Amino acid sequence: MEQLIQRAQILVEALPFIQRFRGKTFVIKYGGHAMLSEELKQSFAQDVVLMDLVGINPVVVHGGGPQISELIERVGLKSTFVRGMRVTDEATMELVEMALQRINKEIVMLIARHGGRAVGLSGKDGGLMLSRKMRMVMPDSEGRPSEVDIGLVGEVVQINPGILKALDEATYIPVIAPVGYDHEGQTYNINADLAAGKIAAAVKAEKLILMTDVSGIRDQSGKLVSTLDVARARRMIERGTISEGMIPKTECCIDALDEGVAKTHIIDGRVPHSLLLETFTRSGIGTEVVQGPGSVRELKRPARRGRSGK
Repeated sequence: MEQLIQRAQILVEALPFIQRFRGKTFVIKYGGHAMLSEELKQSFAQDVVLMDLVGINPVVVHGGGPQISELIERVGLKSTFVRGMRVTDEATMELVEMALQRINKEIVMLIARHGGRAVGLSGKDGGLMLSRKMRMVMPDSEGRPSEVDIGLVGEVVQINPGILKALDEATYIPVIAPVGYDHEGQTYNINADLAAGKIAAAVKAEKLILMTDVSGIRDQSGKLVSTLDVARARRMIERGTISEGMIPKTECCIDALDEGVAKTHIIDGRVPHSLLLETFTRSGIGTEVVQGPGSVRELKRPARRGRSGK
């Protein structure tokens, strides 16, 4: 009986969050180890379907880094990264699209298996993700800014959310592969974190949640930072405390907040049901990146209100 009561208490704890977020849109970037483990794949799909059933509107943007790297190595090519971005020539771009298409359909199938209705898209569908070649500027050997050519890596110019609105009205869950296009028909490889951030801003999302293979952002001592405001995040990037692949994740949280997304989160996708733990529990997990000191003060309300009021 005691175990049954504890289960009921878990449901009761989730109730205020369900009430608060009903009708809101969450953009979820799905990637990392959560896409490789069969157990984590299933728990992710269950979390997304549960969110949908309680009235939250999930939009999934997925990566595929490990799968892309495996395919590239299989055909005898090598992967090179600059500041967390994959250098992408024409041959690599073809392999990127091939891998992402396979992943996209697998996610749609997983959601369907657990009772959800999903539709797979890329940034080319419905003119969703207009893009252009990304300019990467880095210090040279003498510390002077120098442009580095990283190939067909794109940045998002404009999100046209019409197709997402149509799917929402038809009660479908969009599952988006981060491939963009330009007016000349050139295809671009878009970092999934950055794509998710731009989509979150375009649909005025309540939350942007980035799933990754680390527990969150850590300070110089290695301690997990539960809450991070934008000013401190920028300082940590400048000092190198936030580095490599965590840079685009943190920057996309900052940009999304600047463009009107209410809350952003970096969570550990290796934890089963990490989405539910972040969304429907008082403590949450990972790192919450917030706009400024006012948001941080909000975090210090009594625990019953949840972290930053969730």
